[in-house]
Amino acid sequence: MIKKLPLALATAALAIALPLTAQPAMQKPGSPSTAAITGGTYQSDPHHTLVRWSVDHMGFTPYTGLFGDVTGTLQLDPKRPAAAKVDVTIPVSSITTVNHDLMAHLLRAPAKEGAKPDFFGPNPAPAHYVSTSVKLLGKNRAQIMGNLTLNGVTRPVVLDASFYGAGKTPAMMGGKENVGFTARTAIKRSDFGIAFAIPIVSDEVALEIAAAFAK
Repeated sequence: MIKKLPLALATAALAIALPLTAQPAMQKPGSPSTAAITGGTYQSDPHHTLVRWSVDHMGFTPYTGLFGDVTGTLQLDPKRPAAAKVDVTIPVSSITTVNHDLMAHLLRAPAKEGAKPDFFGPNPAPAHYVSTSVKLLGKNRAQIMGNLTLNGVTRPVVLDASFYGAGKTPAMMGGKENVGFTARTAIKRSDFGIAFAIPIVSDEVALEIAAAFAK
């Protein structure tokens, strides 16, 4: 025979279960709808804007790292998306990989006095990207033309960008309007004076960007 739970125990179990089931479902504050964009000048969110780079390593595998702490602005009018302007700064010193020896190599001092570093050296200047025009490619996609300054060299770079989402953060997190995009491009590092170990490590560097802005 199955014994019935004592009334007091059943009541306690019900009291615990009710608050759990009564809680409203959590919802994401952002959505892939451009209707949430009011426009204006947005500031880059340095905590959630990342630039992932990837190179071919000896033809065996891709190797990937990140740049973070990106700062800058986005000027955006939802009624005139082709007039958008972006100006961001990427601190090269923020470069991150999982390999400590490689990190030391990327940011180490020159091996010989007066020689150039293999990669960025101990005090690299930040990279800087400024858009010059935007070409719409259909719903929520665009090409962003601009100039990238890296390692003291400025070259044109085109980003294939896609709108990701927009909305307001919860009040307890500031209640700011957020807008986010993803973008892809590829550059040749030799164009920016970084030719160490080519072709053992590929000249082409693939870049994938997650760009978050808030106002």
